Amino acid sequence: MLTALDLLRLPYDDSLTRAGVEYAKKSLHYTYNRMHLEPGPRLRKIVAGVAVELALRRWLDANQVPYDLLGATAFTERDKYDLRLGGRRVDLKSFFITDRDDITALRHDPGWLLDAAALVPEDQFNSHKLEDGDVYVFGFLAGLEARQQADTRRVLDAGQPVELVATFVDDDWLGRAQWRSLGTLTLHNDGPLPLELEVGGQGRDREAIVEPLVVPAEARAAVAARLYALLYLRAFQPPPAGVDVRSSALHRTHSVLPSDWHNIWVYGMDVFIAGWLTKGEFRERSRRLPAGSRVKQYPRTQTVNRSLPIRDLRPITELARRIKDFASRT
Repeated sequence: MLTALDLLRLPYDDSLTRAGVEYAKKSLHYTYNRMHLEPGPRLRKIVAGVAVELALRRWLDANQVPYDLLGATAFTERDKYDLRLGGRRVDLKSFFITDRDDITALRHDPGWLLDAAALVPEDQFNSHKLEDGDVYVFGFLAGLEARQQADTRRVLDAGQPVELVATFVDDDWLGRAQWRSLGTLTLHNDGPLPLELEVGGQGRDREAIVEPLVVPAEARAAVAARLYALLYLRAFQPPPAGVDVRSSALHRTHSVLPSDWHNIWVYGMDVFIAGWLTKGEFRERSRRLPAGSRVKQYPRTQTVNRSLPIRDLRPITELARRIKDFASRT
């Protein structure tokens, strides 16, 4: 059983958010949206998850705990696993704490986490991607979001970073209906000032393509790359007017309104790695938790989970010690 002293508190810096942002922009349409979240919250959840994983990897590196990423989930793949430690696959479950009162309580006393819930979505738990000897690790990120456009204006005024992304959901634009070139992509800026954008998509071989593009005021500019899927647009400042995207192959125009831009930057403060259990141990100790249940870290769960209290996990330092011992014998 865990105590507050077993909880691992890791430092946070913007490079963790940046790594999460780069992964999230490309992976949005390939990660399973089991919580049925809108694009903004969903992207921020992905950013937070990647940030927690990278913080854990840095801690493993600093403590000379060997691991590999051979099975790590690529941006076009769903729900594989994150790391491999000592021959065991590791699935890192991360939880994003955004309530200000909860953040204050957690940062003052990490023992706040002991009564939180270690959750594994039931559909994942019932899959065969992990065996009973593989490992679940549970981590938390305490941080803030800029959910509304007014929030984004406030963080900009304060000199804080933003990451404004507009996504595409139609199957034709994503290449799901037919994998073919979208032809010439032309963007029209309806605004009174030039607009600096980043266009993100995939090429013929499904490789990621990112192209910077400046669209003059009240004028058009064409994307040089030949995209087969258009995943997102990124803006460096909130566009004051619409952006129209025209595909010569689809013979269609998609309009991106000012309200369609989501700030997916996560303003992280601390990462906490709570503990771990093997899947077999989790099976024995957890219970089924219906969707809509209240847990300490969330007012309402979005999906059916297997659950147990964080205090019932094993310390992450114990896992690290086992892995180092295993490595010394092989």
